[in-house]
Amino acid sequence: MNNFREALRLMKDYGICVIRHSCLYETEPVHVTNQPRFLNAAIRGTTKHEPHELLNILKKIEKEMGRKENGLRYGPRPLDLDILFYGKHRITSDKLIIPHERIWERPFVLAPLVDLLGTEDIDNDHIVSYWHSLSIHPGGVFQAWERLGGESLLAKGGIQRVVPIGDDLWDFSKKTYVMGILNLTPDSFSDGGKFQSIDSAVSQVRLMISEGVDIIDIGAQSTRPMASRISTQEEIDRLIPVLKVVRGMAEMKGKLISVDTFNSEVALEAIRNGADILNDVSGGSLDPNMHMVIADSDVPYMIMHMRGDPCTMQNKENLEYNDICKDVASELYERVERQNSLGFQLGGL
Repeated sequence: MNNFREALRLMKDYGICVIRHSCLYETEPVHVTNQPRFLNAAIRGTTKHEPHELLNILKKIEKEMGRKENGLRYGPRPLDLDILFYGKHRITSDKLIIPHERIWERPFVLAPLVDLLGTEDIDNDHIVSYWHSLSIHPGGVFQAWERLGGESLLAKGGIQRVVPIGDDLWDFSKKTYVMGILNLTPDSFSDGGKFQSIDSAVSQVRLMISEGVDIIDIGAQSTRPMASRISTQEEIDRLIPVLKVVRGMAEMKGKLISVDTFNSEVALEAIRNGADILNDVSGGSLDPNMHMVIADSDVPYMIMHMRGDPCTMQNKENLEYNDICKDVASELYERVERQNSLGFQLGGL
């Protein structure tokens, strides 16, 4: 995963602006099978470099990342960068073929491409027809993916969509991961005041783990209706001592810690003290600096939907929907796009 992050940094340095990431996919190695599993992803970006110049830059990045020029083809290598598309260009030369000629037979390429297109593009006739025109198969990217098996492939073990968390790659398709909630607040509607001391919080964590919890979600700011907003320092003072102790518990081996906050300063302190995930009920709407904290971090970000804040979210205007499913999805999508525009890393879509 570090190779991906370093490659993205180098792309930026060489004038390649990444505007969207796909999810990350883990697959069995091909041809040379006695090597670690592959990680695959795709990006959508912009650049002023012409196609062959861009190819030279990508090869330079591979070399800087330690790839040997005369290494075994399909053998172990730290990085392999390909140009799949370049606008509407079709290029056939000794060094470069665009569109990449084997896209349509490779699930580990099509899956990331479907991510990049997204549901917004499915509904956009212009974009769909553009991508169709690039395909040598009737129907284009989506139909090629479905012909190979589509989402059903993810259940067969050959390709898994994974999320990088800490030093591990989490595959959330293998099981349902259970999250246990630990509120360090005096006024939460379900358990307010029960776990304000470190001892009581630790006892609750041990109980939840014994009952099968995989993720501990810790919150120090109540978000119940009409809850007042506490100061940043008060939230940090409630959260960090407990977070440090829970992070160090032997029982937490193989478990994740999520921190529930909409405050960017609290989020930053949580990351520094061992949080694996950030869980924001506002999706970044209550603190504009949250987007930058997330973009600069390596932790997954859970974007939730809320209108207004805890004091106003039940006001009449915040409860009016034309089509609740479409409206919520649209508002969540806007927040995801906002985060993407600031360079959110792989695995966060």
